[in-house]
Amino acid sequence: MAVLGLFAAVRAAPGPWQRVACAAAGFRGRCPGKGYAVGRAQSQPTFGFLLDIDGVLVRGHRVIPAALKAFRRLVNAQGKLRVPVVFVTNAGNILQHGKAQELSALLGFKVEPDQVILSHSPMKLFSQYHGKRMIVSGQGPLVENAQILGFKNVVTVDELRMAFPVLDMVDLQRRPKTTPLPRNDFPAIEGVLLLGEPVRWETSLQLIMDVLLSNGNPGTGLATAPYPHLPVLASNMDLLWMAEAKMPSDNPMSDVYGANLFNQYLKMAKHEGAEKLGASGLLKQRPSATQSCASILVCTGVYSPKTPGSTEPAQGGEAPPFHGHRDFSFSPGLIEAAHIVNDVDEAVQLVFHKEGWAL
Repeated sequence: MAVLGLFAAVRAAPGPWQRVACAAAGFRGRCPGKGYAVGRAQSQPTFGFLLDIDGVLVRGHRVIPAALKAFRRLVNAQGKLRVPVVFVTNAGNILQHGKAQELSALLGFKVEPDQVILSHSPMKLFSQYHGKRMIVSGQGPLVENAQILGFKNVVTVDELRMAFPVLDMVDLQRRPKTTPLPRNDFPAIEGVLLLGEPVRWETSLQLIMDVLLSNGNPGTGLATAPYPHLPVLASNMDLLWMAEAKMPSDNPMSDVYGANLFNQYLKMAKHEGAEKLGASGLLKQRPSATQSCASILVCTGVYSPKTPGSTEPAQGGEAPPFHGHRDFSFSPGLIEAAHIVNDVDEAVQLVFHKEGWAL
């Protein structure tokens, strides 16, 4: 889950608001378009919200009171959102419609599944891997989530462990009492799919390393480690989560950095075109409806103005560690939010004021 309270306001040109959400997630094609209505007396909004969940709307299983106040401003008398809202989360251990049901119960209005973007949702774009035989690690409905993303041939860590029991030797209770015969009928694995943190770290790490070192054939051995190794698709590199705990660990790289990086991309795409900017050719068209993305940091999550800021140097003067993806070079300015407010209700008021909308 995300550890910083982030509330991003996305500004778009007039037109279908759905493209705002799709651009933020990197989607093409069909976009979400439910759960939102404009009154007769109001003009079509040219802005929308990308809401983090933990630390912004909830703390663990408790709704933050300011979130209920915020949605009384966002929802009209008919229970429809006045402006588009998309919920983004680093969670990946639940189905999209399950997360939508959770939010509906907590917030008191209907949240559509298409309004929820999970950490692994952008993997729908990785079509070049959808037909490969992938080992999937994480927890929750792994196989179903992988299939929803488009992966047609997945193997769980448990299935691999059952096929090669001698590879899983850390847990003494599960260690085989006899040495089974080696298997040579297990199809080769062609990639690794990480949909979230696993429950048994030692098993997943051991078997995934065996897959990589054997080039997808864990029943055999290679004299040297293959390079380049099999593709590893990881959906969430943020392992910090506060929930209801009292001891936060600030990590601005997952939320603030991502929102500001998206805003930077929009500026670059506007001048240079997305053809040159698409990573590995995945994104070929500039999200023309989206103009900007402003990050708003709320203080109901990990961040607190009463404690040393997460963007300040650590003890001893060294710079904070960069936990972002290796494909992105570190830019200190991207960990600074455009705005810092007390809570999500104050954030909604800020955006409505800037956009000239009545509270």
